[in-house]
Amino acid sequence: MSKSVLVPISDGVEELEAVTIIDVLRRCGADVTVAGVGSVSVIASRGVKLSADVSIHGCLAQSYDLIALPGGLPGAEHLRDCPELIEMLKSQDAAGRLYAAICASPAVVLEHHGLLEGKRATCYPAMLDKLGDKGVDEPVVEDDNCITSQGPGTAMVFAMALAARLYGKEEADKAAKALLFDKR
Repeated sequence: MSKSVLVPISDGVEELEAVTIIDVLRRCGADVTVAGVGSVSVIASRGVKLSADVSIHGCLAQSYDLIALPGGLPGAEHLRDCPELIEMLKSQDAAGRLYAAICASPAVVLEHHGLLEGKRATCYPAMLDKLGDKGVDEPVVEDDNCITSQGPGTAMVFAMALAARLYGKEEADKAAKALLFDKR
């Protein structure tokens, strides 16, 4: 069964994180929509040009099984400052549906907008103090319907955790094996 996933991107997002999330979840069969915040054509943090499927405005009437935020700066700040995306994230949380963020986005977006209340989370290690007592220094932290991760080096483990939550451990393990990914 196909799951619907929204991955918002903006100028300055971390391309390794965005592409890893999109790629792994599509390999698992997810219907991934890449939504541009600010523009449908973005320049990522290392100068890579990424094209979104649609503007974030084209996603407002839809609901998703997962909304997953890549990090990077100033990308996470652009995501934080998008009122439409924040409303979608708050609705996602209120409905108990999955939402996730990696790198700067847990601190810059989720914490800033109160989306980590009562949850443990992680983020890029240099920003961990912004999470206060809810911050955990681990590669991936899953707490109820929220999944967070540290950064580019943990992007594959993060994407596999998202796949496991959407499709189960067995399907995620199949994807990992096909990608020659060893979770050690």
